[in-house]
Amino acid sequence: MNREQPAGPAAEAISVVIPFFDEEACVEALLDEVARSLDGHGIPFEVLAVDDGSTDRTGEILAARAAADPRIRVLRSERNRGQAAALWRGLHAAARPIVVTLDGDGQNDPADIPRLLAELGGPGGLDMVVGIRQDRHDSWLRRGMSRLANAVRGRLLGDRMRDSGCALKAFRHGAVASFIPLQTLYSFMPAMAVAAGLKVGQLPVNHRPRAGGTSSYGLRQFLWRPLLDLLGMWWFLRRRIRPG
Repeated sequence: MNREQPAGPAAEAISVVIPFFDEEACVEALLDEVARSLDGHGIPFEVLAVDDGSTDRTGEILAARAAADPRIRVLRSERNRGQAAALWRGLHAAARPIVVTLDGDGQNDPADIPRLLAELGGPGGLDMVVGIRQDRHDSWLRRGMSRLANAVRGRLLGDRMRDSGCALKAFRHGAVASFIPLQTLYSFMPAMAVAAGLKVGQLPVNHRPRAGGTSSYGLRQFLWRPLLDLLGMWWFLRRRIRPG
């Protein structure tokens, strides 16, 4: 079988960090899709599957998959600590030169990962590529809050991101040092990278309906927490020591 040969960092080994919380309906298919996408492009990888205190069969399924495939590493929390804490743990356990993040609910499409990696290794010399979800399969409230948050955040922080909250991101491992542990980490990773002097790009990506289960995030997560973190980030970016 002929494999499409990736260019640039796509040929490097990558760490795929995926937080899971009560996603038993999605785990098997998502891990299969990740392997199919990356193996199909000849990309060596590891998966950091962070089980954030799941109460369903998520942990059991992940353990079985890790036993069958040494490329899968499971990080288990005894209690639910939140998506940002799970992501933070996975990022700091990642051991490959390139890191990719995506949600565990199956809405991000692993087939887009090689496209992000190709952009990362393109002529622009990007350090991070952020997905822009197309035809979002979310509620009107969630889409509306996301548009508002992106507009306000972009104006205050100047990161120019159209969809900063998209979980599908690819970046060089060194970018992890620019992140700080906020409760809404996903949404502010690009702003932190820009503030650290890194080059951040964007790429339209596929967005799919949930494969099962229900979202754990409501109005509190989409309004009050991001607002508090936005104010904190605004203060931090004006007080931090500038790179260079």
